[in-house]
Amino acid sequence: MHQYGVRDVEKLLQLPRSTIRALIKAGFVSPARGPRKAYLFSFRDLIVLRAARALASAHVSPRRITRSLKQLRRRLPSAAPLSGLSICAVADRVVVKEGSSRWQAESGQYLLALDVDVADGTLSVVERAAPPPEGAEEWFSKGFDLESDDAKVAQQAYEQAVAADPAHLAAHINLGRLLHERGRLAQAERVYRKAIKACGSDALLLYNLGVLLEDMHRTREALAAYEGALRDDPRFADCHYNLALLYRKVGQPRKAIRHLAAYRKLVGTKSD
Repeated sequence: MHQYGVRDVEKLLQLPRSTIRALIKAGFVSPARGPRKAYLFSFRDLIVLRAARALASAHVSPRRITRSLKQLRRRLPSAAPLSGLSICAVADRVVVKEGSSRWQAESGQYLLALDVDVADGTLSVVERAAPPPEGAEEWFSKGFDLESDDAKVAQQAYEQAVAADPAHLAAHINLGRLLHERGRLAQAERVYRKAIKACGSDALLLYNLGVLLEDMHRTREALAAYEGALRDDPRFADCHYNLALLYRKVGQPRKAIRHLAAYRKLVGTKSD
């Protein structure tokens, strides 16, 4: 895996060294250390650094930036794909195009679009204007905007987004999460199950379903949901962690140890 030094990051992303260090200190990236403790950044780190800077410049709150980048980073490829990579986000929905395939990750509300071009070993990241939302996207954005002020109206907006586009995965996920937070557990489960039928298997969707099933004390079903999430995304660290705790709870220590080791490897922590 190719790694980049601070000087490379300054040149490729046109970020001053002080800004790079500030973003590291804020916890947005955790680069490896090379000779003489020099920072070594991965391809993921470069994309996250640029996105963090853009969000901070747009006055997005640090908490929301952290939540946004956590989801984005988890799904980014570990190396620059030869087919090129395009990251577009409108409001709370991040859509990533890698060659002919697409995937999306939940994040906080912002208007951001990044193009990542890899040619002759050179990485370039260029911000561009994001297309205005319409239809389901408008309802989705309205729902996100209203979550903290009026959860009931936000729920209705997400329902409208799903009605306008039954395959709008992010709307399903946010609606299910909101219902879960409001204590509407059975209703949240129905939303997640409907989403699986409409959108197919998705790691974040199955993970959220697993968390819900845990809260409903349906441990075996929660285990199945988490395992399904890992089949879609084996690098889903939080899912490994939850599985470790659940397998320990049901008396399967070997599986618990395996998933805890995977979690620690992914987040870069050491065993006690």
